[in-house]
Amino acid sequence: MVRAAKDMVRAAIFMTGLLSFTVPASAETCASERIMGRSEPSRYEWTAKAKARANWRSKVRALPGLGPDYSTWSRAINTEERCITGPSGSLCTFTGTPCSK
Repeated sequence: MVRAAKDMVRAAIFMTGLLSFTVPASAETCASERIMGRSEPSRYEWTAKAKARANWRSKVRALPGLGPDYSTWSRAINTEERCITGPSGSLCTFTGTPCSK
């Protein structure tokens, strides 16, 4: 009896794992190339990051064939966030391939 219960639990875990590998019905559509947004030097790194992200979004919105549907940073793939800090402040670049739902 205990063995049958354990087998049922294992089967349920296995099926749950299979379901997590399926492709959602609303798969994302992504652009063909990566876009880079750069901040201007800022006193604080968090401000430079916000400016770089905003500049990335602006670039994506302005591109023909992309627009606002593609301008959400959290949906982008192949993303890279880089920041350097020097005497004039922090400078960040955000690079990623825009995607839409």
